[in-house]
Amino acid sequence: MSESDQPTLLLVDGHSLAYRAFYALPVDSFQASNGQHTNAIHGFLSMLLVLLQKEKPTHMGVAFDLSRSSFRTRDYPEYKGTRNETPSEFKGQVPLLQDTLKAMNVVTMSKEDFEADDILATLAKRGTEQGYRVLVVSGDRDTIQLVNENVTLLYPSRQGVTDLTRYDVEKVRTRYDIEPWQYPDIAALVGETSDNLPGIDKVGEKTAVKWLKQFGSLDEILAHADEIKGVVGNNLREQRDRAERNRRLNRLIDDLELDIAPGDLERKPIDVKAVRDLLGGLQMRNILDRILKLEGERGTLSSEGNPEAPIAEEPSVAPPAPTPRTLSGDELGEWLRAQSAAHPGGLGLRIELSGDRILGAGVASDTESVTVAWNPGAPEFAAFEQWLAGPDHKLVHEAKPPLKAITAAGLQLGGLAFDTQIAGWLLRPSGIDKTLTDVVRRYLAEEVPQSDPNQLVPEDDGAGIATEAWYTFRAVEALRRVMDERDNRVLTEIELPTLRVLSRMETNGVAVDAPLLSSLSRELGERIDGLAQEAFGVLGHELNLGSPKQLQQVLFEELGMPKTRSTKTGYSTDADSLADLMDTNPHPFVDLLLQHRDASKLRQIIDTLEAGIRSDGRIHTTYQQTGTTTGRISSNDPNLQNIPIRAAEGRRMRAAFVRGEGYETLLTADYSQIEMRIMAHLSQDAGLIEAFNAGEDLHRFVGARVFRVEPSDVTPVMRTKVKAMSYGLAYGLSAFGLSKQLRIDQSEARQLMTDYFDRFGAVRDYLRNVVEEARADGYTETIYGRRRPFPDLNSPNRVLRGNAERQALNAPIQGSAADIMKLAMISIDADLRSRDLRSRMLLQVHDELVFEVAAGEWDDLEGIVTERMAHAAELRVPLDVQVGRGDNWDAAAH
Repeated sequence: MSESDQPTLLLVDGHSLAYRAFYALPVDSFQASNGQHTNAIHGFLSMLLVLLQKEKPTHMGVAFDLSRSSFRTRDYPEYKGTRNETPSEFKGQVPLLQDTLKAMNVVTMSKEDFEADDILATLAKRGTEQGYRVLVVSGDRDTIQLVNENVTLLYPSRQGVTDLTRYDVEKVRTRYDIEPWQYPDIAALVGETSDNLPGIDKVGEKTAVKWLKQFGSLDEILAHADEIKGVVGNNLREQRDRAERNRRLNRLIDDLELDIAPGDLERKPIDVKAVRDLLGGLQMRNILDRILKLEGERGTLSSEGNPEAPIAEEPSVAPPAPTPRTLSGDELGEWLRAQSAAHPGGLGLRIELSGDRILGAGVASDTESVTVAWNPGAPEFAAFEQWLAGPDHKLVHEAKPPLKAITAAGLQLGGLAFDTQIAGWLLRPSGIDKTLTDVVRRYLAEEVPQSDPNQLVPEDDGAGIATEAWYTFRAVEALRRVMDERDNRVLTEIELPTLRVLSRMETNGVAVDAPLLSSLSRELGERIDGLAQEAFGVLGHELNLGSPKQLQQVLFEELGMPKTRSTKTGYSTDADSLADLMDTNPHPFVDLLLQHRDASKLRQIIDTLEAGIRSDGRIHTTYQQTGTTTGRISSNDPNLQNIPIRAAEGRRMRAAFVRGEGYETLLTADYSQIEMRIMAHLSQDAGLIEAFNAGEDLHRFVGARVFRVEPSDVTPVMRTKVKAMSYGLAYGLSAFGLSKQLRIDQSEARQLMTDYFDRFGAVRDYLRNVVEEARADGYTETIYGRRRPFPDLNSPNRVLRGNAERQALNAPIQGSAADIMKLAMISIDADLRSRDLRSRMLLQVHDELVFEVAAGEWDDLEGIVTERMAHAAELRVPLDVQVGRGDNWDAAAH
């Protein structure tokens, strides 16, 4: 029989590969809306589909362990005894995987008192006897003993389950310098940590192989144990029972009585409806598509799902990338016009950058791609630049850097219709896929070709800019299939316009008074040194104030202070723990330590700001659109959102942010209590709505209701308590948390919460319903339709579930605040441009915007900002905007 005619039997160790997949893929990134984790299922099926496409087996079966108990655990109860308890996130995945395999008409097998590898060993032996080419897929090294001229082991690498090392006889000889059937003898001597089988002390792989070559087998090694000298020989004689036991347990049983023979494992057409129902319910659309495409290639599936009819022109699992063409001039212009007309949804676009400098571009549809050796402004690229600026849709991954580079080159990018990074973040805000490779891997289940980063001169150049554009085009198609109308609305009406605003703000930057920052840094340095010396004086000796270990020694042993919460390295010395100590057991050393930490943190912030000042004297922060789960914009390089506003040094830092040359002042605009206003809108609480509509001081109004006094009689302490309550409840604050925050008894905190909800019952009902609706739907939703999944709301893990409940309470409020701010920014930016004003938006920090005001434009700018911010959303209560003016950020505070 020729090799092409020889049937191929594929045998898979189900539990082994499912566990590997579970640990190879991030748990939180693969969850259905009902909370069911699916990373093991996803990884296992991805591996299986790759194998089916590559190996084209005619017969296939998957074996599973029935339980942890077997004849091996009866022989040695400690067998595999060190393995951790099954992770809660893994539970439930194996039955679902087995159901999916059944729907795919893949035979699954198990046998009481034996392990999956024993089933594989039996079928592998019978398969070779009956003329099959056998492939065994397992992550258990014991299966190396099955390898022979007709049996090949496919062993997963550490990187995951789709990268399989092929162990044939020659590979085993090269790797271990033995024959495959001898591997269990080595394992018996060395031991197997994963199975909790200790070997002979001080005997490693090299020693075991040397003995095996000298004596031929484990039995012969033990028979000649007296001839082996030294410590290892003595250990072998004293511990020979270990080797004998290990060999007894690691021998795979190849003569089980099974109801299934190799011929019963012939591949059959899948049950299309069952597969759709199972994987659809688990929201595993990509895997479903790959299964259906693969079945189409086999000719067992029609486009209507009829398993008997052949399918016509069905695309392969991973279609080949088109060969890029290099075009310029009129030919490129004609190609762009034709492709844009044929693909009104847009073309994939990748801009190659080196820093801010443009090196080239790639453009692609589903079937064609071109490389543009782009030199911005050169006459031969006029048609390309005209298309770039025009309305034809462009599909981009992480569009902000190329947008800034194109703008800096004096050109325009029009028609930006999709950003795959932002779209992926909208679908999975807690697990951003940063690179195009990440997005392709998740939504196409393919790998973008990469050059080897370890080679100075890579043999393979990777995908290339045109092929990356092709992957971008296809990733957009995949994302559009899973995005609904609300996702698309948030993308196109909020996020993509915000991207353009942030691009301009980053380019603008903000002017900085560098000498003022340097002076403040020196002052803080002197203060830090002085505080350290005072602290050393209190103790009578020096120590490293940044060392938790030394602080633990001083606080809990030398000073005998009460123990804080326990950590892996002792007792906590973090800021909260020290603040608690200072409150309950005040001590001058703790006071000085807290001051030293505050000053050190402030100086570190200043050092970061100084390092961020560019040659134009301005700081150009980078705004992260996809950096939070709530939708809020974050800032880094440097972070301008972590400057403390209440500390005196923090205000001095803000004073270093000044108006630039040619501008007359700064304008700051801040939303007042926006989260509480959104709370009033969403809860429809009559009391809160009345307070805001009447223009009352919210916390004084609420305090009067809670404490049953007149508003004028609400004391500052009362106001502080209800303020903490109002904001805390929206973040899931408990009575315990409130008592710690306000330094009051839990009973008083509990009574305060009861009194609050007695007066504002609609708030309680809203917060309760938010969690319950999210538990049922699997997500929360903002006023504008931005969704945040919360699969852990149904987790059996109490800690995970509690964390999800607290986050779900505030997600609609914070997310809506983020959407409102972005909509305001978009409208303000549009007005500034349409009116051709020179004034410009510089900073977005939490609920505040900072502008640089050109001469003579204050009235126009103040009117635009106030109007657009106040009317960015139609709520049941007004949005209050406070405006300030000054030469620097601090002076402009209001």
